[in-house]
Amino acid sequence: MATLDPDLLQRIDAYWRAANYLSVGQMYLFDNPLLRRPLEPRHIKRMLLGHWGTTPGQNFIYAHLNRAIKAHDLDMIYLSGPGHGGPAVFAHTYLEGTYSEIYPDVGRDEAGLRQLFMQFSFPGGVPSHASPECPGSIHEGGELGYSLSHAFGAVFDNPELIAACVVGDGEAETGPLATAWHSNKFLNPATDGAVLPILHLNGYKIANPTVLARIDDDELDQLLRGYGWTPIRVEGHEPALMHEAMASTLDRAVEQIRAAQREARERVASGGDCERPRWPMIVLRSPKGWTGPARVDDTPVEGTFRAHQVPIRDPRTNPAHLAQLEAWLKSYRPEELFDDTGRLRPELAELAPVGPRRMGANPHANGGLLLRDLRMPDFRDYAVQVPTPGTTGKGDTHVLGPFLRDVIRLNDERRHFRLFGPDETLSNGLEAVFEATSRQWLGELWPEDALLARDGRVMEVLSEHQCQGWLEGYLLTGRHGLFNCYEAFIHIIDSMFNQHAKWLKVTTQLPWRPRLASLNYLIASHVWRQDHNGFSHQDPGFIDHVVNKKAEVVRVYLPPDANCLLSVMDHCLRSRHYVNVVIAGKHPAPQWLTAEEAIVHCSRGIGVWDWAGNESDEEPDIVMACCGDVPTLETLAAVSILREHLPELTVRVVNVVDLMKLQSDREHPHGLSDADFDDLFTADRPVVFAFHGYPWLVHRLTYRRCNRGMRVHGYQEEGTITTPFDMTVLNELDRFHLAIDAIDQLPRPHARAGRLKRLLCDKLIQHRQYIDRHGEDMPEVRDWQWPGAGD
Repeated sequence: MATLDPDLLQRIDAYWRAANYLSVGQMYLFDNPLLRRPLEPRHIKRMLLGHWGTTPGQNFIYAHLNRAIKAHDLDMIYLSGPGHGGPAVFAHTYLEGTYSEIYPDVGRDEAGLRQLFMQFSFPGGVPSHASPECPGSIHEGGELGYSLSHAFGAVFDNPELIAACVVGDGEAETGPLATAWHSNKFLNPATDGAVLPILHLNGYKIANPTVLARIDDDELDQLLRGYGWTPIRVEGHEPALMHEAMASTLDRAVEQIRAAQREARERVASGGDCERPRWPMIVLRSPKGWTGPARVDDTPVEGTFRAHQVPIRDPRTNPAHLAQLEAWLKSYRPEELFDDTGRLRPELAELAPVGPRRMGANPHANGGLLLRDLRMPDFRDYAVQVPTPGTTGKGDTHVLGPFLRDVIRLNDERRHFRLFGPDETLSNGLEAVFEATSRQWLGELWPEDALLARDGRVMEVLSEHQCQGWLEGYLLTGRHGLFNCYEAFIHIIDSMFNQHAKWLKVTTQLPWRPRLASLNYLIASHVWRQDHNGFSHQDPGFIDHVVNKKAEVVRVYLPPDANCLLSVMDHCLRSRHYVNVVIAGKHPAPQWLTAEEAIVHCSRGIGVWDWAGNESDEEPDIVMACCGDVPTLETLAAVSILREHLPELTVRVVNVVDLMKLQSDREHPHGLSDADFDDLFTADRPVVFAFHGYPWLVHRLTYRRCNRGMRVHGYQEEGTITTPFDMTVLNELDRFHLAIDAIDQLPRPHARAGRLKRLLCDKLIQHRQYIDRHGEDMPEVRDWQWPGAGD
């Protein structure tokens, strides 16, 4: 029995033709949107941009998903994975009415069509991706590889949601996408929604065949089944047969999804345990550039790589091309699709879902609409007691762990917070979270396994790409999360961070998209405590990458101790629409501030630690500044040396928590005015600055300031397997080098400065000899305490 009766089949085909017509119009037309007049060169855009190859296939999929949504009352969103799929999603959100509701100037009439066409890939208009400006989009598709991980992130804790994810066969060649197929091992059918991947094989990428389109059906089937999926094939090019095949396949896939969820939920309700289903997916084979020109200039186009972008290249100056374009547009019979006013005919418009069931209007694709505040414990309840500065602590992230544990507990019922990381939650010192939850895992369980559960709040897979993609999808659909990672390997997602930061930047200018929970990174196991792993694990450059982005989006925090870390993380988890990067250590380290002092210091983001310096009413002889936990330790150790041996020297200690305070208030909303900066660092006194990362970043942030005497110490790309203190020595961030530099910068000689400098140089020699002999740092380094800390 046919799924589609003849009338419905005909109308779906007409709806598909309408979407294809709108897509071609966006790529080519500047005017005459319904071809009321013969097509002329002046109706054509001067610059032709766009990607036709993927578009008709995506239009086909979207039209059939609309039918499935209505037939089965589905809560569904659409992710366009193939690059440059913008024409399809703009066309469909326009046809369903969502686009005109958000952008009234693009009305559902001939004038609106003209505006829809003109704005595409046009200065001041919309890009060729499924960009943030497009209703219903949570995945831009500009950079390939992340659609499937975004889809899974969207459905975690969304038990009724289905994410229909179109995976392009070019995109399927990327490493992140290849790994993302395994996300099904982390999806709980009882508590999560479902992902319906649609692998769209049209044969080619920009100029080459695609791998998955050129292996035989059996090999592809074995590959996908090996990933744990149940593939269903739809292939061909004859529209009527393809419509029927796609409709019946979607019905079959929906029933399989619902059956798996129903069985799992019934088993859990009766006290049982759910197992991992072999979820359905669709493999759609259709010609690249389907329904477009078969040949152009006597060269094959449809079904070849030449259909990838703009098939007819020169309709403005080539009369043959103009005529062929007009024939192509008329092949969709626009007079049958739109009425005299330019509005989609009612019998076609009724094919689209209504209200929030429209994929362009689904609130899950505009996550700020659904976002609810986290229930937060009082972070002061987890604070370390600091009777005197320098009290030894157990490791800052180990203090943070119980706070995050209780964030999970307080939000367990709401199910809108998860912790993501590449198998490093324990390693990064967050073991306390496992007192509240386990890792979610739908794979096979063995008796010797630990901390695995079918329903956990910690998501771990050894792929930074997947962790990032899952978290992005989770945030974009209105939830909260935290990504913890080793500092050296967070670089793996540099480009993904770029894309998310750009998304946030664009959406700040779209009032219809409410703000999202911030993307929060906890960067632990950092450069200065990777001495045992060696050079490969020693890289603090992610900060440099982050600060390239727009000031209204990025924030970077380097808390010097556990209480500051608690204060900063509390702020970040409450914040909206930022990327927050927090860098903290996990090893035992001195604690400097009480909880109340930490609140004040972190609220300011930067400040003078009067207790650490000895300045009087006049400006100090030197400013010792620090940013980061190890730089703070080494700076205070250097200050203690200077104060002991050169008591007549006046020293000011400045600690930086919020890195962006170093920028001008003209460049960043957190930045200091020039007057406030000079008040801290002075206008002309020497500054020795110990920084967590590459020293030139501080120079870059401060190069416009008045004080030109800033000497920055940081990571100099020197590393190896060594001791913790030797890592600082290799990069001249240690207390001895800092104190020597301070002596060298003094504006006037001090009586004992030369003798102290020689002593410090000798200490560096002794250090090298000691670690070469004993394999550990000298006792005076290991056991150093701030004066008075042990009293």
